[in-house]
Amino acid sequence: MSADLQDEQTLLFRDIVIICIHYQLFPSSLSHDRRSDIRRRGMYRKAPKPPIDEVVSWRQSLKKLQESKRQLAFREFLRTEYSEENILFWLACEEYKTITTSNEIAIAAKRIYTEFVQVDAPRQINIDCGTRQEITNSMSQPTLSCFDKAQRLIYKLMKKDCYPRFLKSEIYQGLLEPSEAS
Repeated sequence: MSADLQDEQTLLFRDIVIICIHYQLFPSSLSHDRRSDIRRRGMYRKAPKPPIDEVVSWRQSLKKLQESKRQLAFREFLRTEYSEENILFWLACEEYKTITTSNEIAIAAKRIYTEFVQVDAPRQINIDCGTRQEITNSMSQPTLSCFDKAQRLIYKLMKKDCYPRFLKSEIYQGLLEPSEAS
């Protein structure tokens, strides 16, 4: 594969991930037509197949997988396990930590809280009630670190539970098979 084509595919994949994360956190910002277009084209699932050496490297650790720009396979696996909220929350927290203005922090914190943390949230994450209460208490003056404890808990959950199952899954095993183009 030429370097230009690989760079183009990497940029496309990055854009798809950004759209997916943005859509998950800010669904009203995408028009109905744009959401339909994304779904119709299958942009969530048709990213280029990663090189086998990269897929094999994911066995090293969950951190290695999450550092990969091609983590949609893991997200797809979590979707089949009905635990996609874990990776979405983790990604939202990573994005949240890059915010620079206090107004944006407050808005994004409220969205993350409403989507993932509050009781009966649409994608409620599995955290203990003490951590949930700490986050609830911090919502009046959120900081960039207000989700850190919950993010660590979710990371541990994915590392000990979801990640080992992912490595045994058909999704992961399918990525290890040589592609037809090879």
